[in-house]
Amino acid sequence: MFRFTRVVVSLCLLLAFALPAKAHFGMLIPSESMLAAPDKFVSLTLSFSHPFEGEGMDLVKPAEFGVLGEGAKTDLLATLTPVQVMDHNGWQAEYTFARPGAHIFYMIPKPYWEPAEDVFIVHMTKTVVAAFGGEEGWGEPLGLSTEIVPLTRPFGNYAGNVFQGVVLVDGKPAPFAEVEVEYYNARGMYASPSEYMITQVVKADAAGTFTFACPWPGWWGFAALSEAGYTLKHDGQEKGVELGAVLWIEMVAPKMK
Repeated sequence: MFRFTRVVVSLCLLLAFALPAKAHFGMLIPSESMLAAPDKFVSLTLSFSHPFEGEGMDLVKPAEFGVLGEGAKTDLLATLTPVQVMDHNGWQAEYTFARPGAHIFYMIPKPYWEPAEDVFIVHMTKTVVAAFGGEEGWGEPLGLSTEIVPLTRPFGNYAGNVFQGVVLVDGKPAPFAEVEVEYYNARGMYASPSEYMITQVVKADAAGTFTFACPWPGWWGFAALSEAGYTLKHDGQEKGVELGAVLWIEMVAPKMK
């Protein structure tokens, strides 16, 4: 019996190490990525999850939440209210636009302890909403310790379009950064034919620029990971910190006449 148990445990361990690790994504999803009418608002949902599989994790109230518009940042942390996302704790806010232009929303979460990887995770997450026909400012960096700055306009794109961005770490391009890509499978419409295909992976070039073609309409997340230059304590021991530069964009299907 002991031998049988040992074999089963060994097989489970082998299987666990053989499968690709699940990618974590900070999520900041607006109800719309493009607004046409004045005095309209968007609802923004903040969460932490495995977006393709619809598996949520608890997100405590972020350290920062705000928007960059018209060249100035506005703190929106006080507007957050608790909400359930994928059966886990998340947050929601409403924002009313006053002027045209691109507005960059961002979230900096508090460190999340991931025991499976023995590391803290901090995903600095952004999305861009265009208001009233204006689009100025969509490519502005926020000055985060790591972020993805879009080179393709991050709204008004058809499904199937190519998207390009540049990964910045401490304000400088990150050569050959690895970028994980996942689709927000919100309605569970798609099933992956392989564990390897849940998270797509591309590498940036020597200038930190990556390219990816998004095949389906909906929300796509890009996460470029790097190691922080500091550690945090867990149970009295110093542990590493994974920094994520995350950007969410919407790809849209054309309307039929």
